[in-house]
Amino acid sequence: MFAEGEDGGWEAPKSAMIGGAGVNNAGEPPFEIRGFSLGNLVIFAGLAITVLSFSEYLGDSGGEGLNVSGLGFVYGIPVFLAGAALKYAEINPVPCYSTPQADSVFESKATEIIRKVKQDVTRHRYGDEAHLDTTVKKLGLVVPGKAYPQLKELRQEVTEDGELAFSMVWQSLDTPYKMWADQKRVNKYSTFFGPGVYADCVKVDADQRLVAIRLTTGERKVAVEEPAAAEVEA
Repeated sequence: MFAEGEDGGWEAPKSAMIGGAGVNNAGEPPFEIRGFSLGNLVIFAGLAITVLSFSEYLGDSGGEGLNVSGLGFVYGIPVFLAGAALKYAEINPVPCYSTPQADSVFESKATEIIRKVKQDVTRHRYGDEAHLDTTVKKLGLVVPGKAYPQLKELRQEVTEDGELAFSMVWQSLDTPYKMWADQKRVNKYSTFFGPGVYADCVKVDADQRLVAIRLTTGERKVAVEEPAAAEVEA
């Protein structure tokens, strides 16, 4: 996850308890583990130690076996509880929907911020309210006393002129769409996630309360107005 720096840009978070399956008290996580849940791993390790110790205790191993089993109980149960705590605080990675063409454009055109956002939300996180919780709070998209909007997916598409369109899709049960689509706030999306992109707010599904912030690389094209018919006749 990322926070807004003093100059309005991005910087690494300093409040996350654990990031990228590594202890992260300040800055970027020291390492990343992808593809599985750290909470599940620790729970399994605690159960394995406890079960093996219990089996050793019931087995005919003599006094030495009893000592080994005692150590297993001492360490196994706390490890299991630590895993359960991690699992409780766990946020699952969000899916990223793309195509081979969009993947290719992503590799060539994605900005550093877009890459970091994708890297951040497609892994398990621990100790946060939601994916990009600091982001939606900084952007004024959290209603006081209500739940945070929940990031549900990423979408990568290619525009007609070959640019990358990177959409972050949230389920916003408590924050109304008009807050997301407020023009001043939409302008802030561009600077907050910039440079090198412009932003749009997209209503994805009204029934499911899905809304997206779409970041498009490059510069927004300004529509050229056709001259009025009267002016042409003149």
